[in-house]
Amino acid sequence: MSDPDGPTPPRSGLRNPKAAVRGLGAGALVLEAIVLLLAIQPIRVLGGDLSGWGVAAVIVLAVLAILLAGMMGRPWAWVAGAVLQALLIACGLLHWSLAVLGVIFAGVWGYAAYVRRTILG
Repeated sequence: MSDPDGPTPPRSGLRNPKAAVRGLGAGALVLEAIVLLLAIQPIRVLGGDLSGWGVAAVIVLAVLAILLAGMMGRPWAWVAGAVLQALLIACGLLHWSLAVLGVIFAGVWGYAAYVRRTILG
């Protein structure tokens, strides 16, 4: 049965819900990368012993987050984002504050996934 008024609008009311969801995921990842890079020096000065390996791990995770933000159109990108959050939590073995940041951004990523599921169905 066809609708006489034309195609039905998306559930969310957005013109392009897929692009909006991609933007949300990419924005969350870019924000995470910025926070990670800005957190290096305060962790080293105030938080104690963040070794060269810890700094390298933070930089690698930030670069991965930026690269992943650019690939949010791929179907596997949301799963890769969740893996990135798990890796950041695991970096808590290098310094406890990285685990705290991991838990915070895992919550942000979980909310973004919830919004994605709500908008796209």
